[in-house]
Amino acid sequence: MTQVALILGASGRFGRSAAEAFARAGWQVRRFQRGTQDLAEAASGVQVIVNGWNPAYPDWAAQVPVLHRQVIAVAEASGATVIVPGNVYVFGPQTPSPWCENSPHAAQNPLGRIRIEMEKAYRASSAQVIVLRAGDFLDTEASGNWFDTMITAKLHKGKFSYPGRSDIAHAWAYLPDVARAAVGLAEIRASLPRYLDVPFAGYTLSGQEMLSAINRHLRQPARLRQMSWLPLLLARPFWPMGRCLLEMRYLWNTPHSLSGDLLQQLLPDFRDTPLCQALPQCLPEALLSDPGPAPLGKDLAV
Repeated sequence: MTQVALILGASGRFGRSAAEAFARAGWQVRRFQRGTQDLAEAASGVQVIVNGWNPAYPDWAAQVPVLHRQVIAVAEASGATVIVPGNVYVFGPQTPSPWCENSPHAAQNPLGRIRIEMEKAYRASSAQVIVLRAGDFLDTEASGNWFDTMITAKLHKGKFSYPGRSDIAHAWAYLPDVARAAVGLAEIRASLPRYLDVPFAGYTLSGQEMLSAINRHLRQPARLRQMSWLPLLLARPFWPMGRCLLEMRYLWNTPHSLSGDLLQQLLPDFRDTPLCQALPQCLPEALLSDPGPAPLGKDLAV
């Protein structure tokens, strides 16, 4: 019997990759259209709901609780398992690394508190929920994330703009790999507890290590340039997004990594795409010395 996954936010980063990964693994994929479809009707007969909804930062306080309450209610009524892409915002700068499923959610900033309360709501529900927690995404399409809008936006000018300390560890996740892991967890959901927090280790790289890895693929190597936060500081009084970005600045100056132990226990055959194969898929092809073969994340289902 074909299993059905309902993808919320299928045009966004995680939703797009999840839809591709579930379809590649043989699932029937339904892409939910907000504004034209009823969520309860769309969820009828599905086994998994992938919640890829992610409003803009300034809208989190108003929209995140409402959107996730809707998903919880539908999942409780339908019996579907919810997969939620988690992030590292719930951890405070004092939380010891590596961050794992047992690390305290100690963030005190507004965006972090919103995510903490969101996850508490899922934990308190009767729905089965899998939170798949990853660091900053490496995406195969320009999607407005830190990597493509800030860090590598000026590679064509030979500049690698890093927003924090370039000598400390930072957690990265290749988005097709995260989506494959979501499929793998969905397929063993019957053996999982009702609520599960699963960190996705991905790659742990300093800014200097990331630049070195990127330069191996470029026709012309780039040089490290410290990103200036001054424009955001100046814009903060009248640009809500700027205030939110500044709020999360601490993550670029806090060494951190995610533990992959639990995911390895649950999916012992899962393998990350090697960084040397993933990175070329995340960079403008015109800048590459050799695009190379398609990465494992494009070809393998868990």
